[in-house]
Amino acid sequence: MAIVTPTLLTNLFTGYQKNFEAGKSEAMPQFSKIATVIKSTTASNTYGWLGKFPSLKKWVGDRTIKSMQAHGYTIVNEDYEATVGVDRNDIEDDNLGVYAPIFTEMGRAAAIHADESCFPLLAAGFTTLCYDGQNFFDTDHPVNDQADGQGADTSVANMVDESGTYSGPAWFLLDTSKAIKPIIFQQRKAPQLIAMTKADDEAVFMSKQYRYGVDCRDAAGFGFWQMAFANKRELNADNMWDSIKRMREFTADGGRKLGIKPTLLVVPPELEKEATRMLERELDANSTNELKGRVGLLVADYL
Repeated sequence: MAIVTPTLLTNLFTGYQKNFEAGKSEAMPQFSKIATVIKSTTASNTYGWLGKFPSLKKWVGDRTIKSMQAHGYTIVNEDYEATVGVDRNDIEDDNLGVYAPIFTEMGRAAAIHADESCFPLLAAGFTTLCYDGQNFFDTDHPVNDQADGQGADTSVANMVDESGTYSGPAWFLLDTSKAIKPIIFQQRKAPQLIAMTKADDEAVFMSKQYRYGVDCRDAAGFGFWQMAFANKRELNADNMWDSIKRMREFTADGGRKLGIKPTLLVVPPELEKEATRMLERELDANSTNELKGRVGLLVADYL
């Protein structure tokens, strides 16, 4: 029978940390392809600058100083955790092999946690507000005909919804070429493994249980709606070209071109076959496939 000593507990934790890090390294998170990571130092971040795309103008006379439009879009950090209890009897009986894969899986879960935050948010964009007070995917985003926002608004759509005739899953076309991607992943505290193994810890004293857990603080939110286009219609070449055309026409207030360049098609696993054929096959209806290589393809595991 093994004697539970501080040295043994330290060695156990070192081993569990190795398992945890191995699980993280084996995972293949996808969120960084659609989300910009913003480091947070407070309970929440407010993104008032989301109302303005930066641009340059001809310098005549003094500089024109413009303040960022305050939209008050706030992303609030939330807490996440996972905990494993190791029974003292298992340590004394040297029955610890079962825990290694558990900590490896905990590491994998920590690595794909951001995926589980970002991709469901993309799917929820039809009913979740963004910085301009409209749903992220909507038909009524206001774009003003004056650069200072003092003119008349025109409604602009970044989605097509044909749910009346289409029953398949939604798919998304994104511009991920800029510094701010369509989704913001706000990280306050990265996942880390901690232990409660002191003899006077309540769980150890009352339940002879040593506890190991991972916790983090973060949240996901929306960036510029102009960099994303959602479709609840059939995934085919014509609808893909239509989405590209609409995104290329997006402007800022005052009619300034934004230079949106769709770079990534995001689909759920149900549409992997159709998307792969559309973007990767050489021929389309016995002619050259114009969409081959036009945009990248991301089959999102958590969409």
